[in-house]
Amino acid sequence: MTVSDALGAFTPAVRDWFESAFAGPTPVQVEAWAAIDSGDNALVIAPTGSGKTLAAFMHAIDGLYRERDAAQAGGAGRAPDGDDGRARGKRAGKALSAAGPDAAGARLRDASAPPTRVLYVSPLKALGADVQRNLRAPLQGIAARRSRRGDPEARIDVGMRTGDTPGGERARLLRRPPQILITTPESLFLMLTSRARETLQGVRTVIVDEVHAVAGTKRGAHLAVSLERLDALLPRPAQRVGLSATVRPVDEVAAFLGGASPVTVVNPPSSRRLDLRVAVPVEDMTLIPVPQAAAADGRDGDPPSAGRRPPGGPGSDGGRGALDGPDRSPAAGQTTAAGSIWPHVEASILDRILAHRSTIVFVNSRGLAERLTARLNGLYSARFGDPDDPAGDGPAAGPGTPAAQAYDSWSGGTQGRASDPARRIARAHHGSVSKERRASTERDLKSGALRCVVATSSLELGIDMGLVDEVIQVGVPPSAASGLQRVGRAGHAVGGIPSGVVYPRTRRDLLDAAVVVDRMRAGLIEALQMPDNPLDVLAQQTVAAVAMEPLETEAWYRLVRRSRPFRRLPRSAFDATLDMLAGRYPSTDFAELRPRIVWDRQKGTLIARPGAQRLAVTSGGTIPDRGAYSVILPEGEEAAGARRVGELDEEMVYESRVGDVVALGATTWRILEITDDRVVVSPAPGRSARLPFWRGDGAGRPAELGAAIGGFLADLDAAVADGDPDGRFAGRLAASGLDGNAVSNLLALALQQRQATGALPTDRRLVVERVRDEAGDWRIILHSPHGRRVHEPWALIVAERIRRRWKVDPSVVAGDDGIVARVPDADGRVPGADAFEFDPADVRRLVGDAVSGSALFASRFRECAARALLLPKRNPGRRSPLWQQRLRAGQLLQVAGEHPGFPVLVETARECLHDVYDVEALTALMERIRDGRVRFAEATTAVPSPFAADLLFGYVAEFLYESDAPLAERRTSLLSLDSGLLADLLGGDGYADVLDPAVADLLGRELQCLTAGRRVRGREGLADLLRRLGPLTGEGVLARADAGPRDAAAWLSRLEQERRIVQVTVAGERRWAAIEDSAALRDALAVDLPDGVPEAFLEPTRHPLRDLAARYARTHTAFTSAELAAHFGLGVAVVDAALADLRQSGRLLAGTFDPRRLAPERRAEQWIDPGVLSRLRSRSLKAARDATEPAPQRAYARLLLEHHGLLHAPAGDPLHAGPAEAQPAGTGQPAGTGAAGAAAWTAGGALWGVDGLLRAVEQLAGVPLPASLWETQILPARVRDYAPAMLDELISTGAVVWSGHGRLGDRDGLIALHLAEYAAETLPEPSGRETETGSKEGERPGGGSHGAPASPLAGPSSPASGASPDLRAVRRAIVEVLADGGAYFPDQLATLAGRRICADPAASAPRPGAGIPPADVSAALWDLAWSGRVTTDTWAAPRSLIAVPPPRRRIPASPRRRRHARIAPGRTPARTGGAGRLGRWSLLCRDRLDDREPDETARGLSLAEGLLDRYAILTRDAVASDGVPGGFASLRRLLRGMEEAGRVLRGRFVDGLGAAQFAERVTVDRLRDLADAPAGPPAPIALSAADPANPYGAVLPWPPHPTAIRPARRPGAFVVIDRGELVLYLPQGGRALLTYGRGSAETGIPSEDVGGFDGPSGAGDIDESRNPADGDLTAGDPAHGNPAEGDPTAGAGGDPTAGDPDRDASVGAALQALAVALRRGAVTFTVETVDARPATASPIAARLREAGFAAVPRGFRWRG
Repeated sequence: MTVSDALGAFTPAVRDWFESAFAGPTPVQVEAWAAIDSGDNALVIAPTGSGKTLAAFMHAIDGLYRERDAAQAGGAGRAPDGDDGRARGKRAGKALSAAGPDAAGARLRDASAPPTRVLYVSPLKALGADVQRNLRAPLQGIAARRSRRGDPEARIDVGMRTGDTPGGERARLLRRPPQILITTPESLFLMLTSRARETLQGVRTVIVDEVHAVAGTKRGAHLAVSLERLDALLPRPAQRVGLSATVRPVDEVAAFLGGASPVTVVNPPSSRRLDLRVAVPVEDMTLIPVPQAAAADGRDGDPPSAGRRPPGGPGSDGGRGALDGPDRSPAAGQTTAAGSIWPHVEASILDRILAHRSTIVFVNSRGLAERLTARLNGLYSARFGDPDDPAGDGPAAGPGTPAAQAYDSWSGGTQGRASDPARRIARAHHGSVSKERRASTERDLKSGALRCVVATSSLELGIDMGLVDEVIQVGVPPSAASGLQRVGRAGHAVGGIPSGVVYPRTRRDLLDAAVVVDRMRAGLIEALQMPDNPLDVLAQQTVAAVAMEPLETEAWYRLVRRSRPFRRLPRSAFDATLDMLAGRYPSTDFAELRPRIVWDRQKGTLIARPGAQRLAVTSGGTIPDRGAYSVILPEGEEAAGARRVGELDEEMVYESRVGDVVALGATTWRILEITDDRVVVSPAPGRSARLPFWRGDGAGRPAELGAAIGGFLADLDAAVADGDPDGRFAGRLAASGLDGNAVSNLLALALQQRQATGALPTDRRLVVERVRDEAGDWRIILHSPHGRRVHEPWALIVAERIRRRWKVDPSVVAGDDGIVARVPDADGRVPGADAFEFDPADVRRLVGDAVSGSALFASRFRECAARALLLPKRNPGRRSPLWQQRLRAGQLLQVAGEHPGFPVLVETARECLHDVYDVEALTALMERIRDGRVRFAEATTAVPSPFAADLLFGYVAEFLYESDAPLAERRTSLLSLDSGLLADLLGGDGYADVLDPAVADLLGRELQCLTAGRRVRGREGLADLLRRLGPLTGEGVLARADAGPRDAAAWLSRLEQERRIVQVTVAGERRWAAIEDSAALRDALAVDLPDGVPEAFLEPTRHPLRDLAARYARTHTAFTSAELAAHFGLGVAVVDAALADLRQSGRLLAGTFDPRRLAPERRAEQWIDPGVLSRLRSRSLKAARDATEPAPQRAYARLLLEHHGLLHAPAGDPLHAGPAEAQPAGTGQPAGTGAAGAAAWTAGGALWGVDGLLRAVEQLAGVPLPASLWETQILPARVRDYAPAMLDELISTGAVVWSGHGRLGDRDGLIALHLAEYAAETLPEPSGRETETGSKEGERPGGGSHGAPASPLAGPSSPASGASPDLRAVRRAIVEVLADGGAYFPDQLATLAGRRICADPAASAPRPGAGIPPADVSAALWDLAWSGRVTTDTWAAPRSLIAVPPPRRRIPASPRRRRHARIAPGRTPARTGGAGRLGRWSLLCRDRLDDREPDETARGLSLAEGLLDRYAILTRDAVASDGVPGGFASLRRLLRGMEEAGRVLRGRFVDGLGAAQFAERVTVDRLRDLADAPAGPPAPIALSAADPANPYGAVLPWPPHPTAIRPARRPGAFVVIDRGELVLYLPQGGRALLTYGRGSAETGIPSEDVGGFDGPSGAGDIDESRNPADGDLTAGDPAHGNPAEGDPTAGAGGDPTAGDPDRDASVGAALQALAVALRRGAVTFTVETVDARPATASPIAARLREAGFAAVPRGFRWRG
């Protein structure tokens, strides 16, 4: 066809517009018009910018005008062929009736509106939007010419429907469909599966753009079936026109486009030239210069000059560094690290951007796009300074471009938020950026407002980006076809010459770039591999088609096979897919396996079940759901434009917290809120941000491209071998576009590799390199160019071979350039080339066996199951968490694994072996190896060769974070509990005490569908009922049906006629059963089946009786073997065997679950399904929690004091804890003590003797407390007759040990006591490598706890623990002496350690015979003690160090007892002995205390039990106050296990402490008793504020007080608690006394002035130093609520005791108790204020005198 003939075929207006807009048609347009005009399908192949899209649309638009003109001439609304678009409604009548409401909805369409005639299908929404915009010009131009010609007005509408189209717009498209509809493959599928398909019944032309982008994927297979479904709606098939610039093989793509119809291929020769170059910005990529700040800041635009060169070697590759390190660009004012090529690449790219008007930079990952954008913007800003600075220079700009201005990479936002687009030099464009931002970026680049876009493949396809001057590719394009598409964005106009530059990142990239660019020049693109028979796509399309209308099975099979992907679909695979959808597989094991369609095999029809259409619409499509979070702006934040910013991967969000700043789209955002499916952000300009990471699945290098690289390497090897004397090969490289640096670097790389391994890997030779790693093991490296799709399956079978032969895990990793395996060195056995050779006939089988257990198979199974609608979205429109998808897919995989022919399993294997792996290419390679056409060369190198650098870098990255979790995290995590061990430790048969019988009865009725709301409705519900419960009698069906007998009988009769149920005899009863149970009932129960059961349901099953028993267990609560045997009519022994098998496989549990079902004469074993037990247990525990009324906090405080033995009820009291024999040892009072029989609660020690002391140590085991408190406050408060000799006795006999946890000043430190028997569980684990100082690596000597977080009480080290070389040597020598075992006195250690030091030539030894000075020995021992390394066999050493007198025994004092000096705070008497002469010292080691290393589960259980013993009720705040590593979350699973075993209860026991509270049942009962008990007379107890028995500031919040002094749990502070309420608080130093109660709350201070009191989490926040007398609080200032002395309101509102005798008595008793506690220690202080008033004017002044305080001018003085 000539040009004139081609244009002459158009209407005059269309022809006039084209001739005015273009000089003439291109050759491809001429041929395309001829092919399209013939009426055949057409595949148009032409380079980007050749006008092929316009050719397709111009012909379609001309046809629309012709049709409209003919319709107006022959009668409005009638099409030329007499089809008015509604006659086909009869043809689709069945579909409308099946759709129900959709048929009525079709009437919403305007009858006068012309139907859609042209359907344009785009693989990208952005491409569709671009085409919609570009159609405006021809439509407006043609309409104007028609108007001038006087032609009738004929408006042509263009509409677009995608997944982002709002509901209102979709409704408008349904009412008035456009003549041209632009859509995507997914939206076309949705339209065909909804009432919108009526608007498609007039389609004449279907244009599929960028057909190559979908043809080789499952998305293309899905589209191919959708096009066939569309043709089935039409009176005649629509003409299909495919467009592409890169297609191969042409015949296969043409068959994909046309299906069963012929296709005319339009592929004229192209003379288009490409300007392609490969640029390397440095001379030597192994010796990369360091850019200087001055050079990087140069304003002349030149690249930074070369500076000094760091050392490098042949094996080094400076370009390996990626853009994932810290920002070292010149924009940050820093020089770059030596060896990084990125600063040079960035500077060179910026120079190219500034030299052009418009540039697109392509990268291969979203993360790199974000990083490179930020670097370019920062470098641009650094070069040209502030745009407002008149002295600042600007870069040269092309005509019409705005002056370049400085741009901050974090400025801007979503659409409408950017304040100054001209400030941007670059902006990121990728799939995780919102479509509004992408559209804005595209507009700005076209208009010239933006100079550069950094993009991924999101701009690769035919989006018109205007006149782009140059395309830059960072890294090698994924393929030659992809490279051509990307470079085609430049010179996009007709006749333009695309210009592109490739920047390799590494020298190995340079080699690949040379080959890809050469193939791009020659137009050699890779062949597509189309998926054959994807069964998951077939399943989805089947459900969707059947949901719209009943189908004939044979007709559907023929329709599917008309599409290219299914043209060889076996009938067996088709039937298996229908079987899966019809419910052949057991849906009781996995709910989503229930039938979606009804397959009547006799009639050969397919009918949809209820919900099928909704399932297909909400879960359809083929793009995998990655569970990404939408990133949006707050509601109302964006005045114009959409709120959506982009998206983040699930893993990134899980590692983020509110307040974090992240970068997205070269803009920084602060996270405001994280919900279940979105992240709310606000702009955070100027803040450093975390860069998101995205996990993408790269396809890997095609085998065809690998073979080309191998051939190039062969030529390169030959050239390097003879030195390329004539420079011919270098000239070839230069002609291919490589610049001088690229050529020299490539030749140097080849030469160095050849020198290292003796040969280069080629298409005919593979190189096996062996090298030792840092650990001395072998790394076997196979150098091969064949690509990852070949190497990954090869690596799987190599790993399996090495694992089988050498019994080691080889840790094999594959990449595009080869395979790396790590093999431990054992007896000189080193795998060589023999490990990589396989019989070609075995390759497919070996790979199939290996891949079935891989992570790839599990991942692909999840995606295939989702496509097959087996993992539907629970909440359509909301994000489906990826971890939940994986969990559900794993459950389905477990069920499907029992059925080898399960279609999704088969499809997953096919996808792995064909679509992901290229097993065919691997098999062909093995054949060439066998035939000798490919040979191996082996080499052993001392260091990795240059080619090995990238392979080893990827190898290390693969394993870096997989198993090397942080040590502390592995130690503290209790999330990987051993469930079996935990069950053994907790006891496994305590269910009868936990399970609620009433709950069990209700759950049993629910499982049997006997409760209201569970009864079934309709015929389909009844079919599901029989499938779920098994055979039922007619009475049983009626009891479970929400209908009368007549309706139920009709349902049964109809289902029987449809062959969906059968009537059989089971256990002598006639029962109805689902037809899917036929084979199991026949084989397990010998049931006679009726005639006519399809063969598909008669195939034998492997374990029929076991399957029936498992279903019975899933639908019942606890049952016995006799009950199951009676249900099936079998013997007990028969069912026992099946039940035992189920128990062995973990599908049943045995035990006692319901005592009511046990016969009195014998105990029959009961059985229960684990899932049923879990539901029953959770409901029972919930019922128990709901029945618990929270107790007040005062009751818990009272309980905790009693629990610690500080407060106890008298014997005979109804609230007494219990009989003496039920109490722990040492808790009773000896006869004759006089306390027994008292009518009031006793405040004081409830424990007696050594046994009581042991009980106190057990309760406080592992709790670090100041040494000065143990014998003054902690132990005497619990043990009524405590004497120092008791603790010495326990330590010296080995029953108790003590450990240091950090120094507190010079004369005190944190010490914990442990029961020696359990010390291995309560001692902290070592936190790291021990240094020579005896402390842990990473902590200062003598400070911090051993293997635990340093206590906030611990202060700085003393000078004695400094870094003195002599003292370090002493510590090291002492540890060496003690490591040999035994215990030594200090003088013995001085001698033995001195000998060690003398023997060490590096040490500064003492004079021979002089020994080590005692002071040095003492200082070294205490340094070791505070770091938890050593201990003594008595308490004498700590007692001597703190020099505090032990308390008087509560017995008549001996007249000869020594009196101790009083000690004022801050003054400590001189140490008389210290560690020098008191007790024997030994090494403190867990292994020596207990040679059994505790299991993590046992250790965790011990920790939980200890916390319960210490706090009585375990809460989140209790765990936090105890400093448990990992916090409450680390114990949650273990506590849940204890709850399920009946050891503890969970509930809201104490008001205000949250819902997650755990306690033993006896504790809960005691708490309730205390809550209901009367208050009684005062019984105050004074204790140290740091005592674990003090609940305030740890578990309970401090009560509010109207002063500015905030209580804290300090060692020197005291609290007094009376009847569970805090009465007094004396802070450290004793200057300010606080009273609590009704009075202190009524002081008249406004509530807004009462603040800052911390709860448990802020217990350490203290402000006790503020002295009201010094002006911190204004005494006597009414404005501050502090009445002045003599204020008449003081007695009414400010007196805490005025007018309240009970309160007065309580405060008086509390002061007496405080005095008792103060007398235990030797302290002197003065109380200056009481409740922020002068103490002398306080209403409790008299009570202070009575308690023993002496009045002084400043207040009341206490002398201990």
